[in-house]
Amino acid sequence: MSDALHAYLTDRTAQDAFSGVVLLTRGGQTLFAEAYGDASRAWQIKNRLDTRFDTASVTKLFTAVAALQLIDQGRLSFETRALEYLNLTGTTLSPAANVYHLLTHTSGLGDDAEEEAGEDYAEVWKTLPNYSVISTADHLPQFDHKPANFAPGQGCRYCNVGYLLLGLMIEQATGLSYRDYVRRHVFAPAGMADSDFLRMDRVERNVAEGADPLRDAAGALIGWQRNIYSYPPIGSPDGGAHVTAGDLERFLCAVQAGTLLSPKLTAALLTPQVLHGALPDGTQEYYGYGLWFMLDAAGQVLSYAKEGINAGASAFLRHFPAAEVTAVLLSNMQAGVWQPMRLVQAQIEAGEWGQGS
Repeated sequence: MSDALHAYLTDRTAQDAFSGVVLLTRGGQTLFAEAYGDASRAWQIKNRLDTRFDTASVTKLFTAVAALQLIDQGRLSFETRALEYLNLTGTTLSPAANVYHLLTHTSGLGDDAEEEAGEDYAEVWKTLPNYSVISTADHLPQFDHKPANFAPGQGCRYCNVGYLLLGLMIEQATGLSYRDYVRRHVFAPAGMADSDFLRMDRVERNVAEGADPLRDAAGALIGWQRNIYSYPPIGSPDGGAHVTAGDLERFLCAVQAGTLLSPKLTAALLTPQVLHGALPDGTQEYYGYGLWFMLDAAGQVLSYAKEGINAGASAFLRHFPAAEVTAVLLSNMQAGVWQPMRLVQAQIEAGEWGQGS
């Protein structure tokens, strides 16, 4: 199966359809680890296993763990209301939205880009200079005036800005910037030595440059589009941390081992919380505290994951409990990880990465 996966990824790379890293592990042991394509299209510098990638919305997992740590410490609770805690006034945001709602995408807040409605986050920056949004508070004007989609707790809809509010609450509770808190209390204890929040407008070591293919009407490649104007130049509580595949796997191992949270909140993080929808085959999609769960018709967890997508970036962290396999896919292309993850999922579900394979 490793030969088949490698051949598939090599072929997609040759077709300019993939660039990135794929890592599969079981119990901390590597089953598959390969890098493909270019970290720099301009200089044809290849991706490596230790290349750092923009994780887009996978960053929400770090925010969720940070918020849960503060609940462990009694500095926040699931019932803490965001607007009251932050003393935010003069907005259209619901005063009833609390930490639980923000974590589980049940706040109903109007998003900066309504991704479930097909809006593109990159469109936000066609009218707003992306370089002007650096601090967590800089994001507020993008959404604090928007009408709600529903009252808190009355629905479930993916919401980036809920995690921005969580980031502001983390800053208020700790007196640290969001990024410094995550560096000290998530990355460091998880052993994520190569992970950080890196600025796109500065030269950084060993970072994959995001770029997407430009094609003509016949589908032929005619060039590459860099993503430097597609979102803010540095990551925020809802997306944009840079990590290696190994560091992201270490993060999940630290979560599963209870290194980052109390036993009670570790169990809560790894438990589905809110039904989001159902597929025709009976599979159910749930949100948890940052994680996304797939359950079979009998309610058994098939996998839990967090994915991320932006211009020039896509990422997938997914664990399959029955096979005890963790898959990390990172790409410096917007469309990079989705088709490869489907193949990895099919192989795992077919037992091709089972014990002894």
